[in-house]
Amino acid sequence: MELRHLRYFVAVAEECHFGKAADRLHIAQPALSHQIKQLEAELAVELLARTTRKVQLTPAGRRYLDRARAVLTSVEAAGLEAGRVANGDVGRVAIGFTGSATYELLPSLARVLRRDLPGIELELKGELLTPDQVSALVEETLDIGFLRPPVREPRLQVRILRREPLIAALPASHPLTERDTVRLADLRDEPFICYPSRHRSVVYDAVFDACQQAGFVPSVVQEVAETATLVSFVAGGLGVALVPASVQHLQITGAQYRPLAGSTREVQLAVVTRVDDSSPHVAKVLSRTHSLVGGPR
Repeated sequence: MELRHLRYFVAVAEECHFGKAADRLHIAQPALSHQIKQLEAELAVELLARTTRKVQLTPAGRRYLDRARAVLTSVEAAGLEAGRVANGDVGRVAIGFTGSATYELLPSLARVLRRDLPGIELELKGELLTPDQVSALVEETLDIGFLRPPVREPRLQVRILRREPLIAALPASHPLTERDTVRLADLRDEPFICYPSRHRSVVYDAVFDACQQAGFVPSVVQEVAETATLVSFVAGGLGVALVPASVQHLQITGAQYRPLAGSTREVQLAVVTRVDDSSPHVAKVLSRTHSLVGGPR
């Protein structure tokens, strides 16, 4: 049995006339009649009662019509679904975000993707350090990572989206919050809250390099992996911190942000995927990301 047999039968059953059904199907009437007879022979069931004046469905034919319509509807739906998958409109994408991107990029990107790609299921994972994202990408538990380069993994493709300066995060009660900008050298005697050193955090290295260029080594009293916790510690008066400028989108009572006076170190934000990932739905998410954030495609 072939699908065309079902289509032919449904047309005849709906028209109750071989000539009209043949015109609808754009085939010759004798050929259509022959195909219906083949179908009945294969099923060993009479589906249509024929007379010289009319064609009627038998009880078996009525039941078969219901089933045939359901099969054709399912086949059509399967074809449409396959097309949507091939076009990248359907799928599942796991996306990781470094700490600062969790509070700025994640919300805006999620809104855009929900609006423009509703058929794609998103798994969003925030507050992930670069080494953790690199491991997850290689292990294929992440499809896309927004992280701080450098990334020294040949199986991954890195595209720089933007660069952003470091800014100061200060307790709201700190005297320096009265200024519009803060000189880094004015923080030399302050206790610092930093990202973890043991994972070789890119921001950790950038903070130390910036402080050394200002003539001092920061006194680190606490290392924190999560940006929200880091800023909360600052708000609690445990110390100051240098963070990427995008962190200022995270508003926590008791903490304030100030730009650094003069030139300062910048950190990069990159989007990273596997080199061999040709998934069309991942490509669509990347396209919308570049439209939102900018950077090379």
